[in-house]
Amino acid sequence: MANSTPFRVKSISQIHQLIGLPKPHHPLISILDLKGLRNDTDIEAVVFEMYVISMKRGCDGLHYGQQQYDFDEGLMAFLSPGQLLRGEANGVPGNIDGWMLFIHPDFLWNTSLAQKIKKYEYFGYATNEALFLSDREEAVINDLVKNIKTEYDSNIDKFSQDIIISNLETLLNYAQRFYERQFITRKITNNHILNRFEEVLAAYLNEGEVLSKGLPTVQYMADSLHISSKYLSSLLKQLTGQTAQQMIHEKLIDVAKGKLSTTELSVGEIAYQLGFEHPQSFNKLFKSKTNQSPLDFRQSFN
Repeated sequence: MANSTPFRVKSISQIHQLIGLPKPHHPLISILDLKGLRNDTDIEAVVFEMYVISMKRGCDGLHYGQQQYDFDEGLMAFLSPGQLLRGEANGVPGNIDGWMLFIHPDFLWNTSLAQKIKKYEYFGYATNEALFLSDREEAVINDLVKNIKTEYDSNIDKFSQDIIISNLETLLNYAQRFYERQFITRKITNNHILNRFEEVLAAYLNEGEVLSKGLPTVQYMADSLHISSKYLSSLLKQLTGQTAQQMIHEKLIDVAKGKLSTTELSVGEIAYQLGFEHPQSFNKLFKSKTNQSPLDFRQSFN
């Protein structure tokens, strides 16, 4: 019987041991070829204490939520340390091809990527928000990975880490570019998400959810739309120029303006109806968005 308790992987050598591979060339970075790789363990869920970047083909048997594939080619996914990766009940598909790049955080220590890697929000996306690549895009990524593998397979010298880091940073920047392309090419799907975001937010505010649950949060909106909060904000930023949090604030201000201009409710009562615990917080947000206090806005209608 399979063990569903997440198995923690702390080192590159531990990965090689689990799947019966020889000792890794480098203790902090490794690239595994997925072609012909079989999962003969009873491990169904893994938590890697490292960064994981994967490129896969032949993924029809793998779970990637309910998303439709944009391409029949490469599929990329990104995991940051501590994220959970689940396997498949039927094992690894026999026709799967591709690679997995493992980078221990210690490899990045004292390099330009040590802090910069945290800016790439796609490391926080869910697996059903993977990056779908065209043939040309896949070739660009694969060439960079070949450079990395060639470098760490060679004799390590004082230039090795810098060269690997340079290729890795270029790979991450290309992934950022390709994700922005994906936000554009998946226009129908993404516009549907935008419309649903606006519907869910309006319903939350109009149906009194704020009175029992408080201010709407980005996490609540993401959960309602069945996507990760980081992917939601990235998508909305691309479509509207605003993050999810900014759009929530804009909607709150729109509703507040309506109440201020059409009702006799006090500012405190409006703040409470919108989910603010303290009127001061509402006043501060309103003024930051309109350059007016709520009372000044109301008086402008009199």
